[in-house]
Amino acid sequence: MDAVFFDFDGVIAQSHEVKKAAFATLFAPLGPKIQEAAVRFHVEHGGMPRHAKMRHCLEQLAGRPASDALVDKLVRRFAELVFDGVVDAPLLPHVEATLQALCKAGCPIFLVSGTPEEEMRQIAESKELAHYFQGIFGAPRPKNRILRDVLQKTGFRPAHCLFIGDALADMQAAQEHELIFLGIVPPDVPNIFPEEIITAPDPWYRRWPLLVGPEFAL
Repeated sequence: MDAVFFDFDGVIAQSHEVKKAAFATLFAPLGPKIQEAAVRFHVEHGGMPRHAKMRHCLEQLAGRPASDALVDKLVRRFAELVFDGVVDAPLLPHVEATLQALCKAGCPIFLVSGTPEEEMRQIAESKELAHYFQGIFGAPRPKNRILRDVLQKTGFRPAHCLFIGDALADMQAAQEHELIFLGIVPPDVPNIFPEEIITAPDPWYRRWPLLVGPEFAL
């Protein structure tokens, strides 16, 4: 195993509801129909950078011009609404044990998020998780570009790397660069992944040899 890449929301932390509520708050002034559509778009497009989400919701759902200044304002307000809630959000089961086991084994770990990179680093520091990761990456680079850049810089073999995510964007980024992908699907959440995608309720490392192959045993 060369490296493991983790998404954050829904993989490391149970923070989806915090961000869903913030999206609802942002778009409430535009009325319940647009608010509902914006929240649905947010949920269905996990992993998409915030600027792209805000622009789409304004232009395509609300039919309003989306100037850079307005999009920036919404993104800043969203960050204000979610930061404390994400920091306080509980970790998924077995997360810390998995990160500790990877570090003990000397396996490089990377955090790959759709959250703005500096904010993601602040959150990881505040949750006392940053020391586990060799790199913490986020927007504005999309996840496929982050993976490409890390692979090119390190020389990791894609087939010996595991990407753990809970969104279709995570799966697509992993597949584009031929990484092994494990989809996280909690027990009370519908499975959004194609049938052939291997899933688990949390990122516990002890499941990996059985689910994705013996080369991922620690």
